[in-house]
Amino acid sequence: MRAVGYLTPQPITAETSLVDIDLPVPEARGHDLLVEVKAVSVNPVDTKVRSAAQPEPGQHRILGYDASGVVKAVGENVTLFKLGDEVFYAGVINRPGTNSEFHLVDERIVGLKPKTLSFAEAAAIPLTAITAYEMLFHRLKVHDKVAGANNALLVTGGAGGVGSMAIQLARSLTNLTIVTTTSRPETSQWVKDLGAHHVLDHSNALAPQYAALDIGAPAFVFSVTRSDLHVADLQAIIAPQGRFGIIDDIKGGFDVMPFKGKAVSIHWESMFTRPVFQTTDMIEQHKLLTHVAELVDTGQIRTTLTETLGTINAANLKKAHALIESGRTKGKIVLEGF
Repeated sequence: MRAVGYLTPQPITAETSLVDIDLPVPEARGHDLLVEVKAVSVNPVDTKVRSAAQPEPGQHRILGYDASGVVKAVGENVTLFKLGDEVFYAGVINRPGTNSEFHLVDERIVGLKPKTLSFAEAAAIPLTAITAYEMLFHRLKVHDKVAGANNALLVTGGAGGVGSMAIQLARSLTNLTIVTTTSRPETSQWVKDLGAHHVLDHSNALAPQYAALDIGAPAFVFSVTRSDLHVADLQAIIAPQGRFGIIDDIKGGFDVMPFKGKAVSIHWESMFTRPVFQTTDMIEQHKLLTHVAELVDTGQIRTTLTETLGTINAANLKKAHALIESGRTKGKIVLEGF
């Protein structure tokens, strides 16, 4: 089968940063599905792994943490899916990724593809939907109000993949006032179209801009990106006893002590935690993807696909990685077919 991988971490500009390879088709066992991949999307985690993670000696590492496709074979313990099912999912970071014609994935982190979406549109959703959903409802528990705080959510970097999904889920499933941040007119319009009530400019200090809204300190803050730059403002903005969620990697660590005075709780989200550690509640990802598909098919949320770069090969994936690393994308980048 055709696949795309790398032998050594390199800048995306290097000729062999990603290469086309040929691999045997894997066999489905246990809870695994063998999926014929129809489309994939590219996420910041792809670029982080490619630039830093050394594969096993002589072995290519296959990236890809979003896919939609068709079930071609099932392991002996599979109960949730059957041959021919159209599915979407995000996979897991400690197994080969989705940038291959056929891919093994545990059924407990897979959902049936939304019926109203194409494979390309569906591939844009899983990783960001899982991340946003788990943060909002499993970590921050936004349905549980914070005493004295405005029932509001501040999401930084709202135009990115995770932010775009967080805005939609919060608007569809809660009565939160949604505040987000962008830095360009086109991304500001994007987040408003997705359901944000207020938009701040993250190229300037956030605390004075939030104060000018005069809506009261938010119960919840979801720091999606560049938390190192915004942490002081976010600490000033959040309500006492509020809940602060964070997903990005911060060089040198993250100082939580400034939040102590307000007794703010800190919540990390990694959508790979459940499948990597095979937690007893791992099936929650299947359940939430099923819910997300229902929300899509009933018109409550939409795909965040903004650009399709062609077929799944090394050249097109290198273009996608370069765009992600520019930090100026909105929504999701997808590749479709081999």
